Amino acid sequence: MTNRGYIIDLGLMDYKKAWDLQHQLWSKRVEEALPDLLLFLEHPHVITLGRRGNRSHLLVSPEVLEEMEIPVYHVERGGDVTYHGPGQMVIYPILDLKNYGYHLIRYISQLEEVILCVLKDFGIVGRRDPLNRGVWVDEEKIASVGVAIKRWVSFHGFSLNFETDLKYFELINPCGLEGKKMITMAKILGIEILREQLVERIIFHFKEIFERDWKEKILEEVLNPDSLSYSGVNFEISTKFQAPNTK
Repeated sequence: MTNRGYIIDLGLMDYKKAWDLQHQLWSKRVEEALPDLLLFLEHPHVITLGRRGNRSHLLVSPEVLEEMEIPVYHVERGGDVTYHGPGQMVIYPILDLKNYGYHLIRYISQLEEVILCVLKDFGIVGRRDPLNRGVWVDEEKIASVGVAIKRWVSFHGFSLNFETDLKYFELINPCGLEGKKMITMAKILGIEILREQLVERIIFHFKEIFERDWKEKILEEVLNPDSLSYSGVNFEISTKFQAPNTK
């Protein structure tokens, strides 16, 4: 497999469908039928529990969640409980970590570094918490990291709240942390955060840390091997960025 990588924007996708897709793409990456992949998407309202997930951190009954049409999935990523929904950017890197030094903790730190750099572009100062992975702004959490590694190929990834409706986090103890609050970029800055601008900055910093010849693809091209040899356009990322004006 050459030094390539594919970027795929999946838009709004049902969680179960995206979870199944990750498994499919992970398998192809393990077999070296595909290069490294970077998936961008948002999910309809959903709650997921990671490997350490404890249902005691769900603060409402299953009946309430069913009435709200919010499914719950127990998945193989690290971490506890989290919420995904519209206005939250979810990134699933499917990477062969043998090409990046085999180091799980370093990989998580690199994902956090991407988030910190993106926030800085928008004029937001984020920080790490050595006890609780992810990215924080003061005492509120803005991004969660939860990954799975099998046969040294990653899946799952991180989520960044840009215009998320925070009331849905009241259904859970986010990441299993009692009394901790979530925050969004829009709430901090008091402005609308444009999705396409956010995607551009994530890609720019991801490319700096995970060096590949990244190209934009659509999912159908990636799933059709006959298209892989000739399709794909260079994903041009500007090195110049002006943070939006805040109120």
